Amino acid sequence: MNTTETSVAASELVWVKSSYSGAEGGECVEVAAAPGTIHIRDSKRLGGPVVTVTPDVWAGFVGLAARRSI
Repeated sequence: MNTTETSVAASELVWVKSSYSGAEGGECVEVAAAPGTIHIRDSKRLGGPVVTVTPDVWAGFVGLAARRSI
């Protein structure tokens, strides 16, 4: 995991919020894909820190989350 600056500025990325996120806000994250990296940020702190992981790490996280029951 990396929270340092990347070669792609956060403002240049296309950020996507989950369709499960309601219109009323709440605890949401946004994700943006760039070549070789996945960027994750808090949707309420657009200028805040961005966590950067590899596509393999992100796929592992999503796979684990999909197998968990709520």
